[in-house]
Amino acid sequence: MSTGRPLILAVDTATSCSSVALTAGDVHSGELLASLTLNSKVTHSRRLLTALDWLLSESNVSFSELDGLAVGLGPGSFTGLRIGMATVKGLAMATGKPLLGVSTLDALALRCSGEKPVYALLDARKKEVYTACYRQDGQGVLRRQGEIQALSPEQLAEDISEPILMVGDGLFAYGPFFQERLGSLLTMAPLPLHYPSASAIGFLCCEQLQKGEIMDLDSGVPLYVRASDAELSLVRKQEQGR
Repeated sequence: MSTGRPLILAVDTATSCSSVALTAGDVHSGELLASLTLNSKVTHSRRLLTALDWLLSESNVSFSELDGLAVGLGPGSFTGLRIGMATVKGLAMATGKPLLGVSTLDALALRCSGEKPVYALLDARKKEVYTACYRQDGQGVLRRQGEIQALSPEQLAEDISEPILMVGDGLFAYGPFFQERLGSLLTMAPLPLHYPSASAIGFLCCEQLQKGEIMDLDSGVPLYVRASDAELSLVRKQEQGR
């Protein structure tokens, strides 16, 4: 397949959704060629490679025709992120294609529209959300402002003093809280937009490819934001050992 625009095979496994997509081009002139999203309790490792093979086969595209392999970096489920990264890294090593990655929150925000600031949020468990704020650039694309954080819903609500749009699966757990606390300041994105989409990962990673911002196969890691339970347990044991 020849589209004249970079072909990107993209994956996101930051949440319970396994999302894969084949895109051509970037956020301004991109085209979604194929996508598949599955939301179930089955582990990503049991379906991800099968989904990718099916997607390429149905699109009549081979790995040799791809210009890059993209992965959603999270934050999100630690296990899901590791599976996604390991899978895409393995494919990049096997095919020699560039490894690309962007935050899953960036991808959630990209699918929104309007002039209001957008807060993308994913359920971080432990009574927190992963979140970042996005505002339109000069071309109307929502770009991240500041760092991605893990905050309690109360902390996040305290930072908001203007009309905003919220998107992401963090609203499944805390939507009623934000509605009560923020009142008329809050608009929630339509339900289908709360699920991460690999198509947005593909469009954003095409921009990276065009800028030459390639991830290193050896040092590239997911965006965890906070330490895992295992890491915290190790720190506690070391402190007790002192």
